Amino acid sequence: MSNILIRKADLGHIDSIMKIYEVARQYMINTGNDKQWGMTYPSRQLIEEDIKSKHCYICIGDDEEIHCVFMLIEGKDPTYAKIDGKWLNEDPYSTIHRIASDGKYSGMFDKCIEYSKSKCNNIRIDTHEDNATMRHLIEKNGFVECGIIYTRMGDPRIAYQFTI
Repeated sequence: MSNILIRKADLGHIDSIMKIYEVARQYMINTGNDKQWGMTYPSRQLIEEDIKSKHCYICIGDDEEIHCVFMLIEGKDPTYAKIDGKWLNEDPYSTIHRIASDGKYSGMFDKCIEYSKSKCNNIRIDTHEDNATMRHLIEKNGFVECGIIYTRMGDPRIAYQFTI
């Protein structure tokens, strides 16, 4: 796939987005990461809230289909207020959450990160320790492991930061 258009999602994209999350959840389960999202996260309601708050981005291919979705949120994330470890800096940052692909094309994660880096030079992201694919992609894209953060539900996540 040569050209990827990244833009903010609207509510008309919700069904396509939810299908991508369904594929991603199954992939995670099949690769030994059944705890991070289970069979129900993220919920349709959460994604609708992300879209309404203008944090949800979609990646559209040459075929005009949505192949990837992610959240890029500017500003402090309460989940990252406490870390067992140390952030690279305390400068203003953006956070990437809920990145998922339909698996049809390789390199989608890299496209999302490239786009995010063009918008912000200080980015944080986290993932479950069992998510080997995501950990590899995050590290491959220049993020540094900083420690452990905890979700609202108290679940540990490996936290990373990229800064220029």
